[in-house]
Amino acid sequence: MSKKNGIEALSRRAFLASAATVGASAIAAPAFAQSALDTLINAPRRGNWDDQFDAKAASRTATAMVSNTPILGPQSVASAQQAIMQYQQIAAAGGWPEVNPGDQRLQLGVSSPSVQALRQRLAITGDLPREAGMSNAFDSYVDGAVKRFQARHGLPSDGVLGEFTLKAMNIPADVRLQQLNTNLIRLQTFPEDMGRRHLMVNIPAAYVEAVEDGSVATRHTAVVGRLSRPTHLVNSKIYEVILNPYWTAPRSIVEKDIMPLMRKDPTYLEKNAIRLIDGKGNEVAPETVDWNGEAPNLMFRQDPGKINAMASTKINFYNKNGEYMHDTPQQGLFNKLMRFESSGCVRVQNVRDLTNWLLRETPGWSRQQMEQVIATGVNTPIKLAAEVPVYFVYISAWGMPDGIVQFRDDIYQMDGNAELALDTTAGMEQPVQ
Repeated sequence: MSKKNGIEALSRRAFLASAATVGASAIAAPAFAQSALDTLINAPRRGNWDDQFDAKAASRTATAMVSNTPILGPQSVASAQQAIMQYQQIAAAGGWPEVNPGDQRLQLGVSSPSVQALRQRLAITGDLPREAGMSNAFDSYVDGAVKRFQARHGLPSDGVLGEFTLKAMNIPADVRLQQLNTNLIRLQTFPEDMGRRHLMVNIPAAYVEAVEDGSVATRHTAVVGRLSRPTHLVNSKIYEVILNPYWTAPRSIVEKDIMPLMRKDPTYLEKNAIRLIDGKGNEVAPETVDWNGEAPNLMFRQDPGKINAMASTKINFYNKNGEYMHDTPQQGLFNKLMRFESSGCVRVQNVRDLTNWLLRETPGWSRQQMEQVIATGVNTPIKLAAEVPVYFVYISAWGMPDGIVQFRDDIYQMDGNAELALDTTAGMEQPVQ
């Protein structure tokens, strides 16, 4: 699949209109970033790190990044233009210094000359408050600023400058500006009215927003397709939820995975509750199959249950790629730094909360009733009373009305600059079947 497959073609006129709008809004004021930096540099020098502890810094960081405003909505384009103006000013003022701590681990309590460059870097993008001043101390102000930066870039907010935090921090300002411009064009393709109730899956961010009446009702961490098997961009509608779903193994998994596993362990299918079904719907005994030959022309169907690849829930929407959203028995996947490991379908954390939201306007399906059915283990398809619009999008940089600017790794390499694909999937675990 082409790396740009699924992106709607945009006319040159739309691009030029976008550029004109942004250009008009961008005041040539490079003093913006420089004045903030000058204020910081000229502030009274700080003392030792333990003399400048601010216990509220970290808590402010966590809450500041949480918003009920959806990424896609009436304010999306204006917020992106505001972010572009900010980064135009930063780039025109010379950008930010490179942070290079060498072999030293920068974290709370450390004192190092490298911290001054870190303070400047964080101050220029507004992550570090001006009153923090300048020093070599990695104090609570810097800790909170690093956590804020990490949250804005979809990284674990631990306050430690690890490999990926440093990579994100050292991407030049003009490259980030380019990323914002690219994503502004994408944002302009969406209607302001996405539907009173709708779902958005943002692939680079690997999360799901359920939006109702212009506000995020529930947000979910997700696992999406890896680069070699990307999740497709779609504009569709969710029409069905299946509780206790069957899972049918794709032909590729049968050939590449199940056949070799059966040669090693003839009880593999039984252990994983996978049945063989022929074209007439009859069950076929595994011992009648020659597992050393070619894959049989049979359906490999896994029974509902806790070990089912989709666990409790499958969410169906119209699409030609056979993709869907679902639960997973491997909940630990949601704790990983980068969640680009599926074969195209989307795993959803706390999927029952999302299912409850989807079924809320379908009579007879309260949360209690849904849980009771799941407990039975009986396959139960449910048609939604009203289909819910769903948008699978690729937005790797965006602004919010409160001025916070968000960036994500360009996992599918669609943003036009290799520096934006941070290689954060290097060394990841093997894709799960």
